Amino acid sequence: MTDLSRGLEPALLTDLYQLTMLQAYFDGGMAETASFEFFVRKLPAQRNFLVAAGLEQVLDYLEALRFSDAELEWLAACGRFHRRFVDGLATLRFTGDVDAMDEGMVFFADEPILCVTAPLPQAQLVETRLINLLQFQSMVASKAARCATVAAGRLLVDFGLRRAHGAEAGLLSARASYLAGFSGTATVLAGMRWDIPLYGTMAHSFIQAHEDELAAFEHFARSQPRANTMLIDTYDTEAAARKLVALADRLRPDGIAIQAVRIDSGDLGEHARRVRAILDAGGLDGVRIFVSGNLDEYAVRELLAAGAPIDGFGVGTRMNTSADRPYLDCAYKLQEYAGEPRRKRSEGKATWPGRKQVYRRRDEHGRFAGDLLTTADDVAAGEPLLHPVMHDGRRLAAVPSLNVIRTHAAAQIAALPDAVRELDPAPPYPVAVSASLHALADAVDRRTQGASRGEVGSSTAAPKRP
Repeated sequence: MTDLSRGLEPALLTDLYQLTMLQAYFDGGMAETASFEFFVRKLPAQRNFLVAAGLEQVLDYLEALRFSDAELEWLAACGRFHRRFVDGLATLRFTGDVDAMDEGMVFFADEPILCVTAPLPQAQLVETRLINLLQFQSMVASKAARCATVAAGRLLVDFGLRRAHGAEAGLLSARASYLAGFSGTATVLAGMRWDIPLYGTMAHSFIQAHEDELAAFEHFARSQPRANTMLIDTYDTEAAARKLVALADRLRPDGIAIQAVRIDSGDLGEHARRVRAILDAGGLDGVRIFVSGNLDEYAVRELLAAGAPIDGFGVGTRMNTSADRPYLDCAYKLQEYAGEPRRKRSEGKATWPGRKQVYRRRDEHGRFAGDLLTTADDVAAGEPLLHPVMHDGRRLAAVPSLNVIRTHAAAQIAALPDAVRELDPAPPYPVAVSASLHALADAVDRRTQGASRGEVGSSTAAPKRP
């Protein structure tokens, strides 16, 4: 069984046009060095910033990239590709370089978070999977960061696996949400793989399977004496809370304490207030209240603004699918080939040419004050955000732990201007384009426009033929 979250997926997990272009490059002898960059064209509505995530999986994928014998046999038999090209794919490996922003870095529109420099066929082939990995985790991390901001340090647990769009999405969203500030996840494999703290309660079916609700609570408490969260809204939420007060006295001689209750339906804020009063009156002021049920950052903000005595939130579907903004308008575009900067000029989708760097300035308080998008060889004030992470197809450093990345993400988000960090739309964070990049774009336009008119000396060399 392939593991689509650790770079062990088939090479054919790609778009057909990647392979048809590769054969055309093969036939034309086009294998000089190319640079591609991944960036987001514009921020989604209701997003003031994005959080970079997914680099670890990208590097896993690039290091492991190869075509299996079964894939090569299928390609040879499918009727679309000739034998010499298919045979050449048998030795294809990624041998290029990658520059990237660290995971957890906040970024904005037009800023590349990853640059791939490799022979053109290699850099082209990886486009689909790189977009797939970076877009999804960055989208989820950006949504999760908003939830973490409004939760303000309260317990925040990813509950989204069961409604995620597939197993890989559920697993990687657990990773992305923890990276962006969630306390943990209910997804057990994410706990094993990345040491993400695991949290869980019980299902309504557990209560229903017992003839008596109180018996169900006692059964669970004795089975899980150190980690019990009681689901109390199967029948009557407040009545269940009163049963727990009685149960606590019976459990106390055995050294068992009830840790928390979970409410999953109804008016969560009002139920939380009533349950808190019942628990406090019964001497259970240390029992925490945890709520779940179609929550997102807006619901969390509303509950807390109303003063609901809630200690933690289970957030699932709306975060794991980024339900309000379920995709990023992102791209992976050619910026340079054979030593020449390239630029797309399509209406509404024009790109800045050449390899680039992003510099970030801070104000006197250490807050982010503005970014500069410029050419890779430019030197500007501020911190350069892109740095080498892979050379000749191999990582340059060990993968940082997810906790290290999580700490970095928290520092990044804390350094944003207050208005940018909040949920409501804010004035755009300033991202300037350097004079050198403007000049390069003008030069590329003059060259390519001259080539389109057939002017002598204005075109690049024709592709070589085999």
